[in-house]
Amino acid sequence: MALSISVLLALVMLCSSPAYSLDCDLRPSHGNPETFTLLSQMERVSILSCLKDRTDFNFPQILVAGNQLEKTQVTAVVHEMLQQIFNLFSKSDSFVAWDETLLDRFLVGLYQQLDDLETCLREEMNVEQLPLGNENSRLAVKRYFQGISLYLKEKEYSHCAWEVVRVEIRRCLLVVNKLTGTFRK
Repeated sequence: MALSISVLLALVMLCSSPAYSLDCDLRPSHGNPETFTLLSQMERVSILSCLKDRTDFNFPQILVAGNQLEKTQVTAVVHEMLQQIFNLFSKSDSFVAWDETLLDRFLVGLYQQLDDLETCLREEMNVEQLPLGNENSRLAVKRYFQGISLYLKEKEYSHCAWEVVRVEIRRCLLVVNKLTGTFRK
């Protein structure tokens, strides 16, 4: 319970900070290296001891070929991926698996990136209509994360299951970095 209160306090502090101008280019913060580093530091169990729990989560292939996506699609997909990661690590079942301080910082970093991307999405939607392929990409991301959630439930949220998921989410963040890198100036 203390963790959820500290996350809420951090989010309130973030929301009350002065707003700054956002140029809606997919900036490096949308593939935030600090978020990746925090996730790496969250390791509690060696992945080597969890090899029997590994699984193929069937990462959406449409995202691997990210160079075929338009900027608006990439923004929407990156937002969906970060939202799903935030939701996954915000579950009460995740609080027992991770160091509280690292988890708080990880979630605050994700929240800030989501907030930036929501502003960009609103601006982009005012300028252009979202392409049809956008919805297919977002649905693929949602199905992917449903599979991860189901895996955790089937493994009863064990430490090894969370470690396997942590490693998979690191892969997601690398894809986010690759996708956003395509549109950086």
